[in-house]
Amino acid sequence: MSISKPSNTEQLKWWETAVIYQIYPRSFQDSNDDGIGDLPGITSRLEYIANLGVDAIWISPFFKSPQKDFGYDVSDYRDINPEYGTLDDFDRLLARTHELDMKLMLDIVPAHCSDQHAWFIESRQSRDNDKADWFHWVDPKPDGSPPTNWLSFFGGSAWTWEPFRQQYYLHNFLESQPNLNHANPDVQEAYRDVARFWFDRGVDGFRLDAVHTINADTAPYRNNEANREFKFGELPREQQPFFMQLHDSAQLNQPAIQSFSESFRSVADQYDDRYLMGELHGDDPIKASETFTSPGRLHATYNFNLLEWDGLDVDGIKKAITNAISAFNGTGRLSFAFSNHDVPRSATRMLAPLGLKEDQQQALQLLLLKLESCLIGSTCIYQGEELALQDVRDIPIELMQDPWGIEFAPTFLGRDTCRTPMAWRGKASNGDFSKANKTWLPVSEQHLSRAALDEAAKPDSIYNAFAAFLSWRKKQSALMHANSMTEITGGASQIVFDRISESQTLRCSFDFESLAATFEEV
Repeated sequence: MSISKPSNTEQLKWWETAVIYQIYPRSFQDSNDDGIGDLPGITSRLEYIANLGVDAIWISPFFKSPQKDFGYDVSDYRDINPEYGTLDDFDRLLARTHELDMKLMLDIVPAHCSDQHAWFIESRQSRDNDKADWFHWVDPKPDGSPPTNWLSFFGGSAWTWEPFRQQYYLHNFLESQPNLNHANPDVQEAYRDVARFWFDRGVDGFRLDAVHTINADTAPYRNNEANREFKFGELPREQQPFFMQLHDSAQLNQPAIQSFSESFRSVADQYDDRYLMGELHGDDPIKASETFTSPGRLHATYNFNLLEWDGLDVDGIKKAITNAISAFNGTGRLSFAFSNHDVPRSATRMLAPLGLKEDQQQALQLLLLKLESCLIGSTCIYQGEELALQDVRDIPIELMQDPWGIEFAPTFLGRDTCRTPMAWRGKASNGDFSKANKTWLPVSEQHLSRAALDEAAKPDSIYNAFAAFLSWRKKQSALMHANSMTEITGGASQIVFDRISESQTLRCSFDFESLAATFEEV
């Protein structure tokens, strides 16, 4: 692995070294006691986040939506779903975020919208209306079957029949999430308008959801090739027919997607210091990341290498980091994460075979937080990671909310396990998340013993240890003023690398046996 010449301080943008705190708004803080988190609730807890020492917050979608996929099915990109608040509430949240010297990023969904969006409602009515070709409408095969073998991430065909048009429409996720046709320039202009709307309000950037699932190639649509290496195994990945196919051959990461990346970036470049981070995956994630971050496209990609559903051992973490930085050393074009709203919490799945006791699990979680915030590029911390929260595996099936989990329960529990509401005070009703009799997902009893404000008040908590580390991190030139690192070395239970700037070489050592991190100038 080559080491690029360290960047000068003035050349680095805020996002190249940022620690970004992800908020799942439905589960963060309820301000009006309806059992659902909202924007005023986030505003009320911003000091907790700022005191941790992060640089930015990223908020999962709160736009108008029927909530079939909890905000990732948008019916209006320029307004707030009433259960989350109003545009005035958002403006107050943004202003307070900036007062606390943090940036604010929104989670935009460009590949698909809700079937209740005005665009789709009009498009599905006929083949000759103004929005007729805003989505992927395709005639059936002569035998009436769908046009390709494409499958949905959530199970079943990626094509659904629409009797009004007597055609199939494409959806890579739920059938209520139709994929937009980004080969249509009017669709791309609509998204440029969305970007301008939020940038004009002062938003600092976007996390672009599942950009690899944008469909922009035009007909004829080709079948996916078979994944010859597929073997049935553990849930969720290896028991889904979806993964029996290679998707980059046709369905995903289509070359024409980059016209969207360039279009959206052209708007961001009209504003000062805005950031575009694309979530993507694929048969070859590194190749896809290089494509999406070519000049004039996205600033960085949200990297999946450390988000393996079943977790990773030390060797797996080494390989994941090595593969991720192989093409990006010397740049800030990667964003790392160990957890998010779509996978089990890192405190549950990472290095699970170690069989650690509770205090050791907290030490391991702190070690992982330090590790990812010492890598090149930015870091995304999911709410609750700073508390070493575990996944919640005892949600009754009748209380589950995630459509993916409901589809495959009880053998697969979906994503509710990492989305339960935050507990703020252990002795308060519902952990002080809400005074409602019933919250949208139950507050976990196991989280009450590690409630956020209680932990923030303890000098020896993981919250305060990580806050102290982030404060120290901001003073290290090798971590803040350059994005260069050496190859990973170390024994079977160690991860060791040097971070390098013009004025400092810092050896970062992470020992998964002693669960300690050390840093030495060399």
